Amino acid sequence: MTTADYVEKIPNNVSLREDRRLQRALEVWQPNFLTWWDAMGPTLPTRDVYLRTAISVDRDGWALFDHVPMRDYRWGIFLAEREADRRIAFGQHKGDPAWQQVPGEYRASLQRLIVIQGDTEPASVEQQRNLGATAPSLYDLRNLLQVNVEEGRHLWAMVYLLHAFFGREGREEAEMLLHRHSGSLESPRILGAFNEETPDWLSFFMFTYFTDRDGKYQLGTLKESAFDPLARTCSFMLKEESHHMFVGLSGVERVVERTAQVMREHDTDNVSAHGVIPLPTIQKYLNFHFSVSLDLFGGETSTNVGNYFTAGLKGRWAEERRKDDHQLNDASILVDALVDGDIAQTEVSALLGLNTDLRRAYIADCQNGVDRWNGVLASAGLPQRLSLPHVAFNRKVGAFASVETSPDGIMLSASDWTQSKDQWLPTEVDKAHVRSLMRPVYERGKIASWIAPPHNGINGKPFDYEYVHLA
Repeated sequence: MTTADYVEKIPNNVSLREDRRLQRALEVWQPNFLTWWDAMGPTLPTRDVYLRTAISVDRDGWALFDHVPMRDYRWGIFLAEREADRRIAFGQHKGDPAWQQVPGEYRASLQRLIVIQGDTEPASVEQQRNLGATAPSLYDLRNLLQVNVEEGRHLWAMVYLLHAFFGREGREEAEMLLHRHSGSLESPRILGAFNEETPDWLSFFMFTYFTDRDGKYQLGTLKESAFDPLARTCSFMLKEESHHMFVGLSGVERVVERTAQVMREHDTDNVSAHGVIPLPTIQKYLNFHFSVSLDLFGGETSTNVGNYFTAGLKGRWAEERRKDDHQLNDASILVDALVDGDIAQTEVSALLGLNTDLRRAYIADCQNGVDRWNGVLASAGLPQRLSLPHVAFNRKVGAFASVETSPDGIMLSASDWTQSKDQWLPTEVDKAHVRSLMRPVYERGKIASWIAPPHNGINGKPFDYEYVHLA
Protein backbone atom coordinates (compact mmCIF):
# COMPACT_ATOMS: atom_id res chain seq x y z
CA MET A 1 0.00 0.00 0.00
CA THR A 2 1.16 3.52 -0.74
CA THR A 3 -1.14 5.27 1.75
CA ALA A 4 -0.95 4.54 5.46
CA ASP A 5 -3.97 3.08 7.26
CA TYR A 6 -4.67 5.37 10.23
CA VAL A 7 -7.93 3.67 11.20
CA GLU A 8 -5.99 0.84 12.80
CA LYS A 9 -4.66 1.03 16.36
CA ILE A 10 -1.16 0.78 14.86
CA PRO A 11 -0.93 2.90 11.68
CA ASN A 12 0.66 0.90 8.88
CA ASN A 13 0.87 0.26 5.16
CA VAL A 14 1.72 -3.45 5.51
CA SER A 15 -1.87 -4.78 5.71
CA LEU A 16 -1.40 -5.60 9.37
CA ARG A 17 -5.08 -6.52 9.85
CA GLU A 18 -4.57 -9.52 7.56
CA ASP A 19 -2.20 -11.12 10.09
CA ARG A 20 -4.10 -11.15 13.37
CA ARG A 21 -1.39 -12.99 15.27
CA LEU A 22 1.22 -10.40 14.31
CA GLN A 23 -1.23 -7.57 14.98
CA ARG A 24 -1.95 -8.87 18.49
CA ALA A 25 1.76 -9.28 19.25
CA LEU A 26 2.51 -5.70 18.20
CA GLU A 27 -0.50 -4.41 20.15
CA VAL A 28 1.01 -6.08 23.24
CA TRP A 29 4.36 -4.39 22.53
CA GLN A 30 2.72 -0.99 21.98
CA PRO A 31 1.91 -0.15 25.65
CA ASN A 32 5.45 -1.20 26.60
CA PHE A 33 6.74 1.28 24.05
CA LEU A 34 4.55 4.03 25.50
CA THR A 35 5.78 3.19 29.00
CA TRP A 36 9.35 3.53 27.72
CA TRP A 37 8.47 6.83 26.00
CA ASP A 38 6.98 8.24 29.22
CA ALA A 39 10.00 7.15 31.27
CA MET A 40 12.85 7.81 28.83
CA GLY A 41 11.47 10.21 26.22
CA PRO A 42 11.44 14.05 26.26
CA THR A 43 11.08 15.46 29.77
CA LEU A 44 9.74 18.93 28.92
CA PRO A 45 5.94 18.99 29.34
CA THR A 46 4.15 20.19 26.21
CA ARG A 47 0.51 20.57 25.24
CA ASP A 48 1.12 19.96 21.57
CA VAL A 49 3.84 20.31 18.93
CA TYR A 50 3.77 21.17 15.22
CA LEU A 51 4.90 17.75 14.00
CA ARG A 52 5.30 15.97 10.70
CA THR A 53 3.48 12.64 10.47
CA ALA A 54 4.01 10.22 7.60
CA ILE A 55 0.73 9.47 5.84
CA SER A 56 2.04 7.91 2.62
CA VAL A 57 5.20 6.51 1.07
CA ASP A 58 4.75 8.48 -2.14
CA ARG A 59 7.60 10.67 -3.31
CA ASP A 60 5.45 13.81 -2.97
CA GLY A 61 2.90 14.81 -0.38
CA TRP A 62 3.91 11.99 1.95
CA ALA A 63 3.66 13.93 5.21
CA LEU A 64 1.04 15.86 7.16
CA PHE A 65 1.99 18.79 9.46
CA ASP A 66 -0.23 19.63 12.41
CA HIS A 67 -0.17 20.37 16.12
CA VAL A 68 -0.19 17.01 17.93
CA PRO A 69 0.11 16.11 21.64
CA MET A 70 3.40 14.20 21.90
CA ARG A 71 2.00 11.07 23.51
CA ASP A 72 -0.78 10.95 20.90
CA TYR A 73 1.69 10.90 18.00
CA ARG A 74 0.70 8.01 15.70
CA TRP A 75 3.83 5.89 15.53
CA GLY A 76 3.47 3.27 12.85
CA ILE A 77 4.97 0.87 10.33
CA PHE A 78 5.77 2.08 6.83
CA LEU A 79 7.64 0.31 4.06
CA ALA A 80 8.44 1.87 0.71
CA GLU A 81 6.30 0.56 -2.14
CA ARG A 82 7.27 -2.92 -3.30
CA GLU A 83 9.18 -2.98 -6.57
CA ALA A 84 7.73 -5.57 -8.94
CA ASP A 85 10.17 -8.35 -9.79
CA ARG A 86 13.00 -6.77 -7.78
CA ARG A 87 16.27 -8.61 -8.27
CA ILE A 88 19.25 -8.94 -5.95
CA ALA A 89 21.88 -6.47 -7.16
CA PHE A 90 25.08 -7.88 -5.63
CA GLY A 91 26.85 -10.82 -4.05
CA GLN A 92 26.61 -14.49 -4.83
CA HIS A 93 22.83 -14.32 -5.34
CA LYS A 94 23.07 -11.43 -7.84
CA GLY A 95 20.23 -11.61 -10.34
CA ASP A 96 18.00 -13.85 -8.19
CA PRO A 97 14.58 -12.59 -7.05
CA ALA A 98 14.74 -10.55 -3.84
CA TRP A 99 13.72 -12.51 -0.75
CA GLN A 100 10.30 -11.92 0.77
CA GLN A 101 11.09 -14.26 3.67
CA VAL A 102 14.29 -14.79 5.67
CA PRO A 103 16.44 -17.63 4.31
CA GLY A 104 17.24 -20.02 7.14
CA GLU A 105 21.01 -19.86 6.62
CA TYR A 106 21.00 -16.07 7.08
CA ARG A 107 18.49 -15.84 9.89
CA ALA A 108 20.92 -15.09 12.73
CA SER A 109 22.94 -12.55 10.73
CA LEU A 110 19.89 -10.63 9.53
CA GLN A 111 18.40 -10.58 13.01
CA ARG A 112 21.66 -9.20 14.42
CA LEU A 113 21.81 -6.44 11.79
CA ILE A 114 18.23 -5.40 12.52
CA VAL A 115 18.77 -5.44 16.30
CA ILE A 116 21.87 -3.23 16.07
CA GLN A 117 20.10 -0.73 13.84
CA GLY A 118 17.00 -0.83 16.02
CA ASP A 119 19.03 -0.25 19.19
CA THR A 120 20.34 3.10 17.92
CA GLU A 121 16.87 4.58 17.46
CA PRO A 122 15.61 4.74 21.07
CA ALA A 123 19.17 5.41 22.25
CA SER A 124 19.29 8.86 20.68
CA VAL A 125 15.91 9.73 22.21
CA GLU A 126 17.32 8.83 25.62
CA GLN A 127 20.47 10.86 25.00
CA GLN A 128 18.43 13.94 24.06
CA ARG A 129 15.60 13.66 26.59
CA ASN A 130 16.57 16.69 28.72
CA LEU A 131 17.41 19.12 25.91
CA GLY A 132 13.94 20.65 25.80
CA ALA A 133 14.69 22.37 29.12
CA THR A 134 17.34 24.51 27.42
CA ALA A 135 15.88 24.99 23.93
CA PRO A 136 17.17 28.20 22.26
CA SER A 137 13.81 28.84 20.52
CA LEU A 138 10.43 27.27 19.88
CA TYR A 139 11.62 26.50 16.33
CA ASP A 140 14.57 24.51 17.67
CA LEU A 141 12.42 22.82 20.31
CA ARG A 142 10.04 21.69 17.61
CA ASN A 143 12.92 20.26 15.56
CA LEU A 144 14.24 18.35 18.57
CA LEU A 145 10.85 16.81 19.25
CA GLN A 146 10.37 15.97 15.56
CA VAL A 147 13.67 14.11 15.57
CA ASN A 148 12.61 12.29 18.75
CA VAL A 149 9.25 11.07 17.47
CA GLU A 150 10.78 9.92 14.20
CA GLU A 151 13.51 8.00 16.00
CA GLY A 152 10.65 6.36 17.88
CA ARG A 153 8.99 5.49 14.57
CA HIS A 154 12.25 4.03 13.27
CA LEU A 155 12.28 1.81 16.34
CA TRP A 156 8.79 0.65 15.35
CA ALA A 157 10.08 -0.15 11.86
CA MET A 158 12.76 -2.50 13.21
CA VAL A 159 10.41 -4.03 15.79
CA TYR A 160 7.93 -4.87 13.03
CA LEU A 161 10.63 -6.80 11.16
CA LEU A 162 11.65 -8.67 14.32
CA HIS A 163 8.04 -9.63 15.12
CA ALA A 164 7.00 -10.43 11.57
CA PHE A 165 9.97 -12.53 10.45
CA PHE A 166 11.95 -13.85 13.44
CA GLY A 167 9.43 -15.59 15.68
CA ARG A 168 9.95 -15.92 19.43
CA GLU A 169 13.58 -14.80 19.30
CA GLY A 170 12.54 -11.69 17.37
CA ARG A 171 9.89 -10.85 19.95
CA GLU A 172 12.43 -11.24 22.75
CA GLU A 173 14.89 -8.97 20.96
CA ALA A 174 12.13 -6.39 20.46
CA GLU A 175 11.55 -6.36 24.21
CA MET A 176 15.27 -5.89 24.88
CA LEU A 177 15.28 -2.77 22.69
CA LEU A 178 13.21 -1.15 25.45
CA HIS A 179 15.29 -2.53 28.33
CA ARG A 180 18.74 -1.34 27.27
CA HIS A 181 19.33 2.35 28.02
CA SER A 182 21.87 4.89 26.87
CA GLY A 183 24.70 5.21 29.38
CA SER A 184 23.40 2.45 31.63
CA LEU A 185 26.14 0.58 33.51
CA GLU A 186 24.06 -2.60 33.74
CA SER A 187 22.46 -2.64 30.29
CA PRO A 188 23.97 -0.04 27.93
CA ARG A 189 23.17 0.47 24.28
CA ILE A 190 25.14 -1.74 21.89
CA LEU A 191 27.25 0.92 20.14
CA GLY A 192 29.56 3.25 22.06
CA ALA A 193 28.48 6.55 20.48
CA PHE A 194 24.95 5.92 21.73
CA ASN A 195 26.10 5.80 25.33
CA GLU A 196 27.69 9.26 25.18
CA GLU A 197 25.97 12.24 26.77
CA THR A 198 24.19 14.87 24.72
CA PRO A 199 24.09 17.53 27.45
CA ASP A 200 23.80 20.71 25.37
CA TRP A 201 22.56 21.96 22.03
CA LEU A 202 25.95 22.23 20.38
CA SER A 203 26.38 18.52 21.12
CA PHE A 204 22.89 17.88 19.72
CA PHE A 205 23.64 19.69 16.48
CA MET A 206 26.95 17.87 16.10
CA PHE A 207 25.24 14.55 16.87
CA THR A 208 22.51 15.07 14.30
CA TYR A 209 25.05 16.13 11.69
CA PHE A 210 27.74 13.50 12.24
CA THR A 211 26.14 10.55 14.06
CA ASP A 212 22.80 10.64 12.26
CA ARG A 213 24.83 10.83 9.04
CA ASP A 214 26.42 7.53 10.01
CA GLY A 215 22.85 6.28 10.28
CA LYS A 216 22.20 7.48 6.74
CA TYR A 217 25.07 5.37 5.41
CA GLN A 218 24.19 2.31 7.46
CA LEU A 219 20.58 2.52 6.28
CA GLY A 220 21.87 3.03 2.74
CA THR A 221 23.69 -0.31 2.84
CA LEU A 222 20.63 -2.08 4.29
CA LYS A 223 18.42 -0.47 1.64
CA GLU A 224 20.29 -2.62 -0.88
CA SER A 225 19.57 -5.85 1.04
CA ALA A 226 18.34 -8.93 -0.74
CA PHE A 227 15.79 -9.24 2.10
CA ASP A 228 13.13 -7.06 0.52
CA PRO A 229 11.12 -6.04 3.65
CA LEU A 230 14.33 -4.72 5.23
CA ALA A 231 15.29 -2.88 2.05
CA ARG A 232 11.86 -1.25 1.80
CA THR A 233 11.86 -0.33 5.50
CA CYS A 234 15.23 1.40 5.29
CA SER A 235 14.32 3.15 2.06
CA PHE A 236 11.46 4.95 3.78
CA MET A 237 13.48 5.62 6.94
CA LEU A 238 16.02 7.49 4.81
CA LYS A 239 13.26 9.87 3.72
CA GLU A 240 12.65 10.87 7.34
CA GLU A 241 16.35 10.79 8.30
CA SER A 242 17.18 13.66 5.93
CA HIS A 243 15.48 16.16 8.25
CA HIS A 244 17.57 15.00 11.19
CA MET A 245 20.78 15.76 9.30
CA PHE A 246 19.36 19.11 8.18
CA VAL A 247 18.81 19.99 11.84
CA GLY A 248 22.50 19.33 12.50
CA LEU A 249 23.80 21.03 9.36
CA SER A 250 21.75 24.19 9.80
CA GLY A 251 22.17 24.19 13.59
CA VAL A 252 25.97 24.26 13.49
CA GLU A 253 25.79 26.78 10.65
CA ARG A 254 23.69 29.13 12.78
CA VAL A 255 26.07 28.74 15.76
CA VAL A 256 29.01 29.64 13.50
CA GLU A 257 27.07 32.54 12.00
CA ARG A 258 26.31 34.05 15.39
CA THR A 259 29.90 33.59 16.60
CA ALA A 260 31.21 35.25 13.42
CA GLN A 261 28.85 38.21 13.94
CA VAL A 262 30.15 38.78 17.47
CA MET A 263 33.77 38.38 16.37
CA ARG A 264 33.28 41.13 13.82
CA GLU A 265 31.26 43.40 16.10
CA HIS A 266 33.89 43.31 18.84
CA ASP A 267 36.96 42.73 16.63
CA THR A 268 38.14 39.84 18.78
CA ASP A 269 38.53 36.06 18.72
CA ASN A 270 37.93 35.91 22.47
CA VAL A 271 34.13 35.99 22.40
CA SER A 272 33.28 33.89 25.48
CA ALA A 273 32.52 37.01 27.50
CA HIS A 274 30.04 38.13 24.84
CA GLY A 275 27.72 35.16 25.28
CA VAL A 276 28.60 33.04 22.25
CA ILE A 277 30.64 29.91 21.59
CA PRO A 278 34.25 30.52 20.44
CA LEU A 279 35.35 28.94 17.17
CA PRO A 280 38.05 26.82 18.90
CA THR A 281 35.34 25.28 21.09
CA ILE A 282 33.16 24.56 18.06
CA GLN A 283 36.18 22.88 16.46
CA LYS A 284 36.74 20.75 19.57
CA TYR A 285 33.13 19.56 19.55
CA LEU A 286 33.45 18.82 15.83
CA ASN A 287 36.63 16.80 16.48
CA PHE A 288 34.93 14.73 19.16
CA HIS A 289 31.68 13.94 17.38
CA PHE A 290 33.35 13.20 14.04
CA SER A 291 35.89 10.81 15.56
CA VAL A 292 33.30 9.02 17.69
CA SER A 293 31.08 8.64 14.62
CA LEU A 294 33.95 7.18 12.58
CA ASP A 295 34.15 4.38 15.13
CA LEU A 296 30.57 3.40 14.31
CA PHE A 297 31.79 2.07 10.95
CA GLY A 298 33.89 -0.55 12.71
CA GLY A 299 37.42 -1.58 11.78
CA GLU A 300 39.08 -0.70 8.50
CA THR A 301 38.75 -4.35 7.50
CA SER A 302 36.02 -6.81 8.39
CA THR A 303 35.50 -10.42 7.35
CA ASN A 304 31.92 -10.28 8.68
CA VAL A 305 30.97 -7.32 6.48
CA GLY A 306 32.53 -9.04 3.46
CA ASN A 307 30.44 -12.10 4.23
CA TYR A 308 27.30 -9.96 4.57
CA PHE A 309 27.97 -8.53 1.11
CA THR A 310 28.59 -11.91 -0.49
CA ALA A 311 25.43 -13.28 1.11
CA GLY A 312 23.37 -10.30 -0.11
CA LEU A 313 22.51 -9.00 3.37
CA LYS A 314 24.18 -5.57 3.10
CA GLY A 315 25.29 -3.81 -0.06
CA ARG A 316 27.49 -0.80 -0.61
CA TRP A 317 26.42 2.83 -0.63
CA ALA A 318 24.76 3.49 -4.02
CA GLU A 319 25.36 -0.14 -4.99
CA GLU A 320 23.45 -0.10 -8.26
CA ARG A 321 25.31 2.98 -9.50
CA ARG A 322 28.68 1.25 -9.13
CA LYS A 323 30.49 0.36 -12.36
CA ASP A 324 31.82 -3.07 -11.45
CA ASP A 325 30.64 -6.68 -11.28
CA HIS A 326 28.93 -6.19 -7.84
CA GLN A 327 30.59 -9.35 -6.55
CA LEU A 328 34.16 -8.12 -5.92
CA ASN A 329 35.77 -11.56 -5.95
CA ASP A 330 38.93 -10.28 -7.65
CA ALA A 331 38.85 -6.57 -6.66
CA SER A 332 41.09 -4.84 -4.14
CA ILE A 333 41.14 -1.60 -2.15
CA LEU A 334 43.73 0.44 -0.23
CA VAL A 335 42.80 0.77 3.44
CA ASP A 336 44.25 2.92 6.21
CA ALA A 337 46.55 0.96 8.47
CA LEU A 338 49.45 1.04 10.89
CA VAL A 339 52.53 -0.28 9.10
CA ASP A 340 55.66 -0.62 11.23
CA GLY A 341 54.18 1.91 13.65
CA ASP A 342 53.44 4.51 10.98
CA ILE A 343 50.15 5.61 9.40
CA ALA A 344 50.04 4.21 5.88
CA GLN A 345 47.83 2.32 3.49
CA THR A 346 47.83 -1.33 2.63
CA GLU A 347 46.08 -3.25 -0.13
CA VAL A 348 43.41 -5.78 0.80
CA SER A 349 40.58 -7.51 -1.03
CA ALA A 350 37.64 -5.20 -1.73
CA LEU A 351 35.37 -7.53 0.25
CA LEU A 352 37.59 -7.21 3.30
CA GLY A 353 37.73 -3.41 2.97
CA LEU A 354 34.02 -2.63 2.66
CA ASN A 355 33.97 -0.69 5.95
CA THR A 356 36.67 1.59 4.57
CA ASP A 357 34.72 2.07 1.34
CA LEU A 358 31.64 3.16 3.31
CA ARG A 359 33.59 5.32 5.74
CA ARG A 360 35.23 7.22 2.87
CA ALA A 361 31.87 8.03 1.32
CA TYR A 362 30.75 9.28 4.74
CA ILE A 363 33.85 11.44 5.23
CA ALA A 364 33.38 13.09 1.82
CA ASP A 365 29.76 13.82 2.73
CA CYS A 366 30.79 15.29 6.11
CA GLN A 367 33.25 17.59 4.34
CA ASN A 368 30.36 19.17 2.43
CA GLY A 369 28.93 20.49 5.68
CA VAL A 370 32.28 21.78 6.89
CA ASP A 371 32.67 23.60 3.57
CA ARG A 372 29.27 25.19 4.11
CA TRP A 373 30.16 26.31 7.63
CA ASN A 374 33.43 27.74 6.33
CA GLY A 375 31.45 29.63 3.73
CA VAL A 376 29.77 31.49 6.61
CA LEU A 377 33.18 32.48 7.98
CA ALA A 378 34.37 33.54 4.54
CA SER A 379 31.24 35.65 3.98
CA ALA A 380 31.94 37.37 7.31
CA GLY A 381 35.44 38.22 6.11
CA LEU A 382 37.12 36.05 8.75
CA PRO A 383 40.27 34.01 8.03
CA GLN A 384 39.52 31.15 10.45
CA ARG A 385 38.30 27.83 9.08
CA LEU A 386 36.89 24.64 10.58
CA SER A 387 38.22 21.26 9.48
CA LEU A 388 37.67 17.54 9.86
CA PRO A 389 40.39 15.87 11.92
CA HIS A 390 42.54 13.09 10.50
CA VAL A 391 40.91 9.67 10.29
CA ALA A 392 43.32 8.36 12.97
CA PHE A 393 42.50 11.07 15.52
CA ASN A 394 40.83 9.98 18.80
CA ARG A 395 39.87 6.55 17.51
CA LYS A 396 38.77 3.77 19.85
CA VAL A 397 37.90 1.19 17.17
CA GLY A 398 39.94 -0.11 14.25
CA ALA A 399 43.52 0.21 13.12
CA PHE A 400 44.23 3.36 15.11
CA ALA A 401 42.65 2.40 18.43
CA SER A 402 46.07 1.68 19.96
CA VAL A 403 47.75 4.97 19.01
CA GLU A 404 47.19 8.70 19.43
CA THR A 405 47.61 11.40 16.83
CA SER A 406 47.06 15.12 16.48
CA PRO A 407 44.11 16.31 14.37
CA ASP A 408 46.65 16.65 11.53
CA GLY A 409 47.54 12.97 11.79
CA ILE A 410 50.93 13.37 13.50
CA MET A 411 51.73 10.38 15.71
CA LEU A 412 52.06 11.24 19.41
CA SER A 413 53.51 9.53 22.45
CA ALA A 414 51.15 8.86 25.35
CA SER A 415 52.67 11.73 27.32
CA ASP A 416 52.42 14.15 24.39
CA TRP A 417 48.78 13.19 23.91
CA THR A 418 48.02 13.74 27.60
CA GLN A 419 49.68 17.18 27.50
CA SER A 420 48.01 18.27 24.24
CA LYS A 421 44.54 16.69 24.05
CA ASP A 422 42.84 19.64 25.78
CA GLN A 423 43.72 21.73 22.73
CA TRP A 424 41.68 19.42 20.51
CA LEU A 425 38.83 17.90 22.55
CA PRO A 426 36.27 19.66 24.77
CA THR A 427 37.54 20.28 28.29
CA GLU A 428 35.42 20.64 31.40
CA VAL A 429 35.94 24.41 31.09
CA ASP A 430 34.68 24.35 27.47
CA LYS A 431 31.67 22.25 28.44
CA ALA A 432 30.89 24.50 31.40
CA HIS A 433 30.93 27.59 29.19
CA VAL A 434 28.63 25.96 26.63
CA ARG A 435 26.28 24.80 29.41
CA SER A 436 26.24 28.31 30.88
CA LEU A 437 24.70 29.57 27.62
CA MET A 438 21.97 26.93 27.57
CA ARG A 439 19.10 29.00 28.91
CA PRO A 440 15.68 28.31 27.46
CA VAL A 441 13.90 30.78 25.21
CA TYR A 442 10.25 29.84 24.87
CA GLU A 443 8.89 33.22 23.75
CA ARG A 444 7.46 33.19 20.26
CA GLY A 445 9.84 34.75 17.71
CA LYS A 446 12.71 35.07 20.21
CA ILE A 447 16.02 33.18 20.23
CA ALA A 448 19.02 32.65 22.50
CA SER A 449 21.96 34.99 22.04
CA TRP A 450 24.47 32.26 21.12
CA ILE A 451 22.77 31.14 17.89
CA ALA A 452 21.44 32.95 14.81
CA PRO A 453 17.78 32.51 13.82
CA PRO A 454 17.02 30.22 10.87
CA HIS A 455 16.59 31.73 7.43
CA ASN A 456 13.36 29.76 6.88
CA GLY A 457 10.75 28.15 9.10
CA ILE A 458 9.17 24.71 8.88
CA ASN A 459 6.70 23.80 6.13
CA GLY A 460 6.46 27.39 4.91
CA LYS A 461 5.74 28.78 8.37
CA PRO A 462 7.72 31.81 9.60
CA PHE A 463 10.32 31.60 12.36
CA ASP A 464 7.94 33.33 14.79
CA TYR A 465 5.20 30.72 14.29
CA GLU A 466 4.03 29.08 17.52
CA TYR A 467 5.61 25.70 16.84
CA VAL A 468 5.17 24.40 20.39
CA HIS A 469 2.51 25.00 23.02
CA LEU A 470 4.01 24.30 26.41
CA ALA A 471 2.01 22.60 29.16
